[in-house]
Amino acid sequence: MNVLESVAADAYARIVATLIRVTGDWTLAEDCAQEALARAVQRWPEDGVPPNPGGWLMTVARNRAIDTLRRASLERRKLEELAALSVDAGDGPWTSGESGGEEIVDDRLRLIFTCCHPALALEARVALTLRTICAVPAAELARAFQVTESAMTRRLTRAKHKIAAARIPYRVPSGPALDERLPGVLSVLYLLFTQGYNADGEPAFADEAVRLARLLPRLMPGQDEVAALLALFLLQHSRRDARRDRAGELVPLERQDRSRWDRAAIAEALGILAEPAEGGFGDRITVCGPYELQARIAACHATAPSVADTDWAQIARCYDELSRIRSTPAVELNRAVAHGYAYGPREGLALLAGARAGGELDGHPLALAAEADLTARLGDRGRAAALFREAAAVAHTDAERRALLARAAETAQG
Repeated sequence: MNVLESVAADAYARIVATLIRVTGDWTLAEDCAQEALARAVQRWPEDGVPPNPGGWLMTVARNRAIDTLRRASLERRKLEELAALSVDAGDGPWTSGESGGEEIVDDRLRLIFTCCHPALALEARVALTLRTICAVPAAELARAFQVTESAMTRRLTRAKHKIAAARIPYRVPSGPALDERLPGVLSVLYLLFTQGYNADGEPAFADEAVRLARLLPRLMPGQDEVAALLALFLLQHSRRDARRDRAGELVPLERQDRSRWDRAAIAEALGILAEPAEGGFGDRITVCGPYELQARIAACHATAPSVADTDWAQIARCYDELSRIRSTPAVELNRAVAHGYAYGPREGLALLAGARAGGELDGHPLALAAEADLTARLGDRGRAAALFREAAAVAHTDAERRALLARAAETAQG
């Protein structure tokens, strides 16, 4: 990543957030931020990178906003606030003279909560967060959500108009309202990460989710689930380099080269969780939230030298509690697999049958693959191979299909 890309990744959201706060105009804020980045592409190769590149970008964007508002003869108050917007010449955060030193990083937090307002549909929240805070192009969002670029542009425009028409406040709520809104923000970040972590996802989305998740704990200290979400992302993302082989094919967890896992990310996540992943938090398990439980599960995998040496009993206990507080088909499926490894394949198959009773997992490739794996561990290789082939037939991506067919062939050969 070159200097401009590195600075832009952080500066874009700061600029957009600040200009939205001052002007209330989303389009103007985004246009001015883009103009500043374009000016940097032209000037920096010749003039050199300025000592405070983020401040340089903010100044250019601010001046462009002032010029635009002057030409449009808009409110004097907005012009005065923009003119008062100062840029720290050092390495510290940019500050607003009007607010008496309020950190711009708070503007980003306001913007996250605005983008994730419950008045917007979930997909609109995700798309708006990616576009406004992460500067993901509309064309890239359209590919990720499998719609046309024009449809995605309309979706973003409608979301911004709804924010303006409903007068959704540009702030982080406090008190009970914060407790009510925070889960929605965390859900959006979780969906962002999942969008990039899936086999056919855009890896940059996972990177952006990690970046945003790093922002929240600094601004909202003491929130266990906020910290746990970051730990979960770090643990999952630590395996990214080992998830595919040199040919680009998916590598299942049990066959990944664990020496390729990012040990620094794992260590950081374990530090956030503040307890050894190998044991000991059983007394606390009933007070853990869903993200901490998932992070604890990921930590068990991250610290185990192999699948056989994984603390499956602890993973099963975590899934039992997760099932109690947030039962979903995915949770019940993973709970069955965990019990199958902790207490034997028959136990796992029994739980899997219960999870499938409602019909929500019918024909689901992961459910079929889990049944195939547990069946193979019982010794019925023929049926297991058939189940792997059945899963491959309904796989969502070509990469998953190839991986499942490979498992079917290996299982059939013993």
